[in-house]
Amino acid sequence: MNVDGLNINYVDYGNKKKKAIVLLHGWGQNIEMMNMLGRPFSKDFRIIAIDFPGFGLSEEPKRVMGVDGYTKIVEDMLKVLDVKNPILIGHSFGGRVAVKYASRNEVEKVILLSPALRGHDKKGIKTRVLKTLKKVPGIKNLEGWAKNHIGSRDYKAASPIMKQVLVQTVNEDLSDDARKIKAPVILIYGDQDLEVPEEDTLLYEKLIPDCGLILYEGCTHYAYLERLEQTISIINNFIR
Repeated sequence: MNVDGLNINYVDYGNKKKKAIVLLHGWGQNIEMMNMLGRPFSKDFRIIAIDFPGFGLSEEPKRVMGVDGYTKIVEDMLKVLDVKNPILIGHSFGGRVAVKYASRNEVEKVILLSPALRGHDKKGIKTRVLKTLKKVPGIKNLEGWAKNHIGSRDYKAASPIMKQVLVQTVNEDLSDDARKIKAPVILIYGDQDLEVPEEDTLLYEKLIPDCGLILYEGCTHYAYLERLEQTISIINNFIR
């Protein structure tokens, strides 16, 4: 789809007559990192997953944009796709976009997976994720898959424009946006998350009017992957 002069890759599957779940991936990732949360719900929901500009198969932005710019891309896409009042599921940077979207649009529910309240340095994402996968029982088989799907636009390999985009997003604080969310929200974090300070987690819970916090003990920034079945079960109970 062409949005604001950019070719944006996305997938749209599942039950097109039902409520839409919109999946938003983290920095340096792509659609595949979120599809495992979409497929289990494809019988009863419409599933839309987006490659953000500069990631996956989507075109890089032609100008520097921050969280607001990425949110505008999602808003424009959902208008074209005739999606109203969606359920948003966002990991990390995608969670930040979900916060911004939900602060100014009608949404049914929001699931935030380890988003930062303020931007933080995302260098070396692929290396850290692969190290994490090696250590986590039960998902070691994802290591080879992850090499193909994580960190395709990591900071060190990023183009000049994407490095500027990273700097722009790092400097944004979403506190005011969090206060404006009217929909029910659940936050899922790992207590071993080295990417997002505990302070951010607690502030999100405090700032969002209707918010529940679920903490996975012994899990990292990729807690939703490390306890995938539990995450799917929590989402299922929440959205139904």
